[in-house]
Amino acid sequence: MLPGSGSKMQSEVERVRLQPNEELGASHRCQFRVGGVSVEVVGRSSDDISLSPALEFFRDQTPLCDIDLEVEWTEQLHAIGGRQLFDSGSAWRLYEHGSRFLFDFSTSVLGDQPYKRLLVDRHFRRATLQMSEACFAGSTSSVTALEYPLDELLIMHRLTQEKAIELHGSGIVTNDGVGNLFVGHSGAGKSTTTRLWTACEDVEVLSDDRIIVRRDEGLALGTPRRASAENEVLRLRDHSASPTDHSASAQDDRAEKQVSLLRFAQDRNDKRIRMYGTPWHGEAMYASPNSACVARILILEHGYGNVLTPLSPSQAVAELFARSFVPFHRHEYVESALTFLQEVVEAVPVYRYAFEPDQRAVDTILNLRD
Repeated sequence: MLPGSGSKMQSEVERVRLQPNEELGASHRCQFRVGGVSVEVVGRSSDDISLSPALEFFRDQTPLCDIDLEVEWTEQLHAIGGRQLFDSGSAWRLYEHGSRFLFDFSTSVLGDQPYKRLLVDRHFRRATLQMSEACFAGSTSSVTALEYPLDELLIMHRLTQEKAIELHGSGIVTNDGVGNLFVGHSGAGKSTTTRLWTACEDVEVLSDDRIIVRRDEGLALGTPRRASAENEVLRLRDHSASPTDHSASAQDDRAEKQVSLLRFAQDRNDKRIRMYGTPWHGEAMYASPNSACVARILILEHGYGNVLTPLSPSQAVAELFARSFVPFHRHEYVESALTFLQEVVEAVPVYRYAFEPDQRAVDTILNLRD
């Protein structure tokens, strides 16, 4: 697919810079955050860093980003040799090129050659997005470098490096903070469920189609909340004995009991699971940057009588994995996803929910006591 010599192909890829964005000297930059993954985009113009309307809601500012992405323009993008790992059948292909991954995006509207190319390291931390000047020459339409599906592919692959996963689901949070995650294949009733809840109840919808699930970051080991608790442990141990208690051993005993209670509470909290909205909405058009703790997960299917069936951990993992977005081109990504889903189902009750599309479907969940 590439006219020209092999050395030209190699040099075109090898010149791509993957150093931190602070060293790039680009004049424009922006940040966005989806599902707990923060991305900084740098480019030479404001157009280079423009976000799609859906992604605009996810703009964010943070001192440290998970992914550094540079946008640059090149005269023309030629097809590059490498082992093909995946072909979407239409918009993009994934290749293994040396120590990096290469995503080529193409469309018949812009010709046979790729119109943009994402080069990214194996840990999905540093990336370069090359845009083809030849493909866009003479075009009057505005160019959004980070348009779908590139944004989702970048986030989805970054999740393989963390305790997180993207699910095909609708996240609905009641006004008292209860997070219900409805998971289902296309056509299972996610958008229908979303409309039922918004018509009947005062709820926040995080997304009606794609939800990212991860451990509650605010309570994970090493976070400020955990550090504060550990400081409290030290304070209890170092605190002087009360005037009425002159026994050092009694003081130590009391402190150790307090320590045990703190750590017991932390261990329970560390198992909490949080769901995040995404920009990739469904028919109901809900996409929120907010998040909420997951109280329960419901596998949707059409049925009669609004029947809830508790699932065993193995059943729940299988059902959730079948409705997840996991890059299957590397076995370690699959294994990591299955391991994390096991943690999810151990922390959150999972049900199969055969529902009828009326208010009774909402009432059944509101009256549920896990």
